[in-house]
Amino acid sequence: MKLTSQEEYGLRCLLRVGRAGEGGSVTIPELSRAEGISEPNVAKMMRILRRGGFVTSTRGQSGGYALSRPAGDIVVGHVVAALGGRLYEPAFCDGHAGLEISCTHMPDCSIRSVWRMVQRAVDEVLGTITLKDLLKSEPEMNAWRRGQGSALPTYSHGL
Repeated sequence: MKLTSQEEYGLRCLLRVGRAGEGGSVTIPELSRAEGISEPNVAKMMRILRRGGFVTSTRGQSGGYALSRPAGDIVVGHVVAALGGRLYEPAFCDGHAGLEISCTHMPDCSIRSVWRMVQRAVDEVLGTITLKDLLKSEPEMNAWRRGQGSALPTYSHGL
């Protein structure tokens, strides 16, 4: 359970398209150069983002990718889910039973409770952030986070 390069690269590409502004568009070669990601990888990310309804594409001389709706209407949690899914799905336990048919902790699993809490926290944070928020600078995002107060979880012990 970790974020993948697909989720990182896809979000970076979407952010770059968002920076083109309303009515602007960006081509695959432009995204590739700007983000340092190979053209085939960019094409894959943009295909996923288009199918997810986050961008539209146009062909031709002035073609490229543009946001399908205002950046404030694109929730980062939805984008991450389209690019790779959630960190924890209940079916995760089914696929990680070890040598047994089902996990030996299935009826009473404290570990599953932790994964659910982690997923809930991730959903809370990513569900409050839009692409418009990500278009801010890092200091602006840090200030925004501080302004969220108790709405966003805080952790200690190096997490």
